Amino acid sequence: MLSDRRQRVLCALIEEYVARALPVGSRTLTERYALGVSPATVRNDLSALEDAGYITQPHTSAGRVPTDAGYRAFVDELLSGGLDWEEAPRLDVADQLRATASELDALMEQTSAALARLTDCLSVVVAPSLLSAHICQLSLISLSDHHALVVIVAEDGQVANRHLTFADPVAPDDLAQVEALLNRVLSGRSLAEARTAARSRDLEALADPLARAVLEEVAACVQESSLGRAHRVGMSSLLRKPEFAQSQALAPVMSMLEDDTVLLHLFGDALAGGAAPCAVRIGSENGAEELAGVSVVASPYGWGDGAGVVAVIGPTRMDYSRVIRAVRAAQRALSDDERAER
Repeated sequence: MLSDRRQRVLCALIEEYVARALPVGSRTLTERYALGVSPATVRNDLSALEDAGYITQPHTSAGRVPTDAGYRAFVDELLSGGLDWEEAPRLDVADQLRATASELDALMEQTSAALARLTDCLSVVVAPSLLSAHICQLSLISLSDHHALVVIVAEDGQVANRHLTFADPVAPDDLAQVEALLNRVLSGRSLAEARTAARSRDLEALADPLARAVLEEVAACVQESSLGRAHRVGMSSLLRKPEFAQSQALAPVMSMLEDDTVLLHLFGDALAGGAAPCAVRIGSENGAEELAGVSVVASPYGWGDGAGVVAVIGPTRMDYSRVIRAVRAAQRALSDDERAER
């Protein structure tokens, strides 16, 4: 447990390092921060913080830089009450973004873009899972005797579609009957609820092979759409960070972050345990060597198993207070939109 004075010294060092990306010495801290102690005391505190693993000295003659443990102590202090959630910066997405976004995908894209501009990091907004979303309407559009298009609209505004291919010819009238039947089964239900209902004896009408085949295609469509629903903006921002000035340093990070499955796993780990007001995973806490140089600030929006995720990914040397507030603002805006849809 750090004393109040050493906590202040650590916070000052982190703020200086975040601002300048250069190792920080005791003289810099005493000259630029009102720590209320002598330079000798600051030097002693820096030595103690280094011995405890909160900071490290890259070179013998250099100043110190924070370690993952140092960032963790700093972030824990922010989350435990040292951060004013009402301070700027704020994301005015609740009204401005919804005014120009007619569908959830558009809202997520614009929210992600706003987050990237505000934080100068990579922002990611992951849609709520369609597997848990309640279905509003299903449309079957005949393209030919052997081909059709299924379009699924969820109550939260998400839209998914899939091309269907039939081994035997299917007349438009038959397709229309299946559409009417499936809308009766699916409307107001999640896919999981609909599939459970379809297996029950109370829905003998779904004994029709065509209806069951289309329902399975709908399931495949929803499952595919639940992956690949991450809106990323700001990858180029990472390229401008000193930590990633060399392309070989960023290449493995980009490779992992472009994989939606990796992202979902990363956010799942970050949000495990329902951390509030948001979850922060720093460097080595991400569990993958390729991500040891980045931090993730993530928060869920929506409810239950269908919750989406809004997150910012940047170097461990990120402005945590600014990023955490920005993520929380985006989370509130997206949750307000979900509430408005219900």
